[in-house]
Amino acid sequence: MHPRIATTIAVIIISCCVGATSGRDKSTDLVQRNFAAWNAHSADKVASLYTDDVVYEDVPFGLIARGHADLRKMAADFFTSIPDLKLEIVSNKSVGNRGSVEWIFSGTDVGLYKTGKKFSVRGASVYELRDGKFSGNRDYYDSASIMRQVGILPKAAQ
Repeated sequence: MHPRIATTIAVIIISCCVGATSGRDKSTDLVQRNFAAWNAHSADKVASLYTDDVVYEDVPFGLIARGHADLRKMAADFFTSIPDLKLEIVSNKSVGNRGSVEWIFSGTDVGLYKTGKKFSVRGASVYELRDGKFSGNRDYYDSASIMRQVGILPKAAQ
C-alpha cells in the first residue's frame, strides 16, 4: 500500500474513533448526571437535563410528560410516591444521538399503591439526544413485578 494512502486511512480511522469516543463520553456523562439528579430527588435538576420540548414516557404506567413543566411534575410525583427512590445504572450504550441504559429502580411504595413495602425492579430506557440534552426518553420495566413485591398481585408460581 502506498505510504500516503496508508497515512490518510490511519488519520481517518483515528479521527472517527476520537469523535466516537468524545460523543460516547458526553452521553455517558449526561446519563450519569441524570441518574444523580433522580437520586438527589431534585425535579428541577432532572428537568434541566432535558430539552424544552422533551417527550418523556413512563410506558408501564402510561404517563407522558411533554416539556419541562410536565417532566418536573412527573419527577416530583415519583419522589412523593417513592420517597427513597433509587436508580442504579447497570449498562449504558449510545450511538450518535440515540442510546439506551439498563437500570435497577428501587424504593418504598408510599404513593403508587400505598403499601409501605419495598420493591426493586430492572428496567431500561431508550433516549434521544439533541444539543447536549435529552430530547426524548421512554422507560420500560415490569410494573407487575413491582405489584407482586408490594403485595398487590400474588407471587409468581415457581
